[in-house]
Amino acid sequence: MADSSTRREFLSTSAGIATGAVALGAWAGSPVLAASKEKIGIGVIGCGGMASGHVRFLVNQRLPVSFAHLCDPDPRQMENCAKPVAEFQQHQPQRVADFRRVLDDKNVDAVIIATPHHWHIPIALGALQAGKDVYVEKPASHVFQEGRLLVDAAHKYERVVQHGTQMRSSGVTAQAGQVLESGILGEIKITKAYNCQDRGFAKPVADSEPAQGVDYDRWLGPAPKRPFNENRFHRTWRLFRDYGNGDFGDDGAHDLDMARWALGVETHPVRITAHGSNIKQPGYREFPDNMIATFEYPDGRVLTYEDRLFTPYGMNGVDSSNVFYGTKGYMVFSRRGFFRTYLGRREQPGPASGKSGRVGAPVPSHMENFLSCVRTRQQTVADAETAHLTCALIHLGEIAYRTKTVLEFNPTTETITNSKTAHAMLTKEYRAPYGLPKTI
Repeated sequence: MADSSTRREFLSTSAGIATGAVALGAWAGSPVLAASKEKIGIGVIGCGGMASGHVRFLVNQRLPVSFAHLCDPDPRQMENCAKPVAEFQQHQPQRVADFRRVLDDKNVDAVIIATPHHWHIPIALGALQAGKDVYVEKPASHVFQEGRLLVDAAHKYERVVQHGTQMRSSGVTAQAGQVLESGILGEIKITKAYNCQDRGFAKPVADSEPAQGVDYDRWLGPAPKRPFNENRFHRTWRLFRDYGNGDFGDDGAHDLDMARWALGVETHPVRITAHGSNIKQPGYREFPDNMIATFEYPDGRVLTYEDRLFTPYGMNGVDSSNVFYGTKGYMVFSRRGFFRTYLGRREQPGPASGKSGRVGAPVPSHMENFLSCVRTRQQTVADAETAHLTCALIHLGEIAYRTKTVLEFNPTTETITNSKTAHAMLTKEYRAPYGLPKTI
């Protein structure tokens, strides 16, 4: 039976942890942020929903940035970001379709990359080589090998990288971390990530012509050449492997990242299994609408992932959550902004924070942490190595699912040792003339 005095003692000493942790990364009032340049020049590459959210935050908080470029192959997309920028600064950013124009501009210090997944690393590597710092949305990589290239390039060019797994900067994550570090749950041996929600399903449509002004060939970029189809374009591109990583690499990336964080592993797994199916839309959607993947680490600890994309209900009261299983108790943790702990044989309620619900908890400090590190040259909370270790789970799980193989993985050499077919899927081919830089 858990000691109630221990729980009370913990709660009294941990009050306010989240607020203090977030404040450490905040922009305003920090003496380390003095720099020779008054404002950080920003280039926004990919101007859809995520990018416009980042722009609105930067504008609303009046942070010391200057928008130099908006870049998107679809000029309509740039309107998502143009209006808030117009109200923020007198000079208007250049609008371009080719991201290389952004990287050539000496006024750009950092880029925000919020394109479809298949463009993340080709743009990020070019930006790092051009001396730009990089905020890249999740998943940073489209295939496994791209993650290694990102890590190597960030080190070689000494650039700052922030991965868009925003819960790394959340106050509730800071509080949960203090609970884990206190030992009240014992040693965390297994973590489980859930992603359960009704994502809806796109009805097949005939191929057509892109809207006037859209540079569709550039939008495709390194992906195979295909006729234009609305379902392979904005938003629903996530259904197809040419451009995305399914929900495993979309919403699932956040929950996988938190599961790995709580497990405390800083290496790759050694054994991976996965299975799933398409229940509602077989034959069209290229990713399963339900999936279970398991990752075993060298010391025997295990991380599991589950998604069910056809349910109007979630798990533990939310659509996205985690459970961290320790030797003395467990924690239900959600990126929606809360956690609950249960201790001992009788599962007595322990430390808790926040309220259950489906509304996402705001994590503005993630972008602030990036901007702070651009100034100070310190490591971000979700740097390139952190991104690679989390994204590797997405790619290895997908490979195990597609090959129906129990993968044996060597974390040191980053190779799949028991299947040549599976190992070949750690990378991919890129359509010329797009793709990766000739040298990294």
